[in-house]
Amino acid sequence: MRLNDCYNIEDLRLMARARLPKGVFDYMDLGTEDLIALRNNRRRLDEIKLLNKVLVDVSAIETSRTLFHHKMALPLAIAPTGIAGVAWYEGELELAKAAAHAGVPFTLATGSNTPMEKIAQEAGGTLWYQLYLWRNKQLSYDLIKRVYHAGFKTLIWTVDIGLGANREHNKRNGFNLPYRLNTKSVIDMLSHPAWMTNVMGRYLLTSGMPRHANYPPQFQDKITGHATSDKALRADQVSYDDIDRLRDIWPGKLLIKGIMRADDAQKCVERGADGIIVSNHGGRNMDSAPSTLDVLPSIVSAVGDRTNVIVDSGVRRGSDIVKCLALGAKMVLTGRATLYGVSAGGFDGACKALGFLDDELRRTMSYIGARTIDDIDQDCLWSSHQ
Repeated sequence: MRLNDCYNIEDLRLMARARLPKGVFDYMDLGTEDLIALRNNRRRLDEIKLLNKVLVDVSAIETSRTLFHHKMALPLAIAPTGIAGVAWYEGELELAKAAAHAGVPFTLATGSNTPMEKIAQEAGGTLWYQLYLWRNKQLSYDLIKRVYHAGFKTLIWTVDIGLGANREHNKRNGFNLPYRLNTKSVIDMLSHPAWMTNVMGRYLLTSGMPRHANYPPQFQDKITGHATSDKALRADQVSYDDIDRLRDIWPGKLLIKGIMRADDAQKCVERGADGIIVSNHGGRNMDSAPSTLDVLPSIVSAVGDRTNVIVDSGVRRGSDIVKCLALGAKMVLTGRATLYGVSAGGFDGACKALGFLDDELRRTMSYIGARTIDDIDQDCLWSSHQ
């Protein structure tokens, strides 16, 4: 399959699956434990139906939205995905360039393999940064200062970490972090020579084995090292007081990601958060979690008049974006959709993924008679009780 033969996100997903070693692909594609939360996200999106509205002039659809003082071409940002740099050589940079080309924000993950300074210098566009608040909090504070100095002005603190995810497929595939080579994983990689040559080969010929380039210097070990198991880098000792501290040292916009309860959202807003990201980590952490769209309306009702509510987990179509906005979200984050794109074809693949979402969003807006993003509301939702 070639990029020109791809017509939707699922096509890009299949192309990525064929190109990547099973361990790498399953890491990005699957969730945790029995995949219940992962399936819940798609099930809920599929269940929501939209009503056609006819005889409306939709010859000039406007998809832009201004949020946090930035005009976005779409009500969408690329979510943080730490695996991008293993799926494609400097995949984070290719995603950032594609986001800038499409006019949407890109979020760099803490665990990425490309230095934030290189992203800022070469990608341009609107750049956000995702933070884990480590047990040794001074390390995170130092990182925040580096982030702001590099040119990132919006910080996303991911809080739904707990004691870590139970992703059993990674163990079966030999794809845990730190990464450990074994017979199964070596055979898996060698059976994908294009990936071996164009990704791992390029790293080995230039910077060496991929490493967590944005970790503190003493923990910037290669992915086969021990840095990720160090207690200092565990994000398990946090409280609402940490929002106060982040507000003291971070001058830009602060978003809290991983909120699934209205009361948690209210507390975050009271502490000064500029936005709430309703997220169950894409179904990758707690497998008993409801879908994000199950809890989104209650969170919008609680804080939507005081802050910007964003939602992620499961977006694969432009119609999914419409459904999220109709339920009250101001915008969406998408992780896997663009990750499939960059895995399939680097910058071109990521651009193709964003292009699909743009085109499908416009088509769906035309069906429901929405000429602008602000026209999308609950009126377009169908209920069986109607």
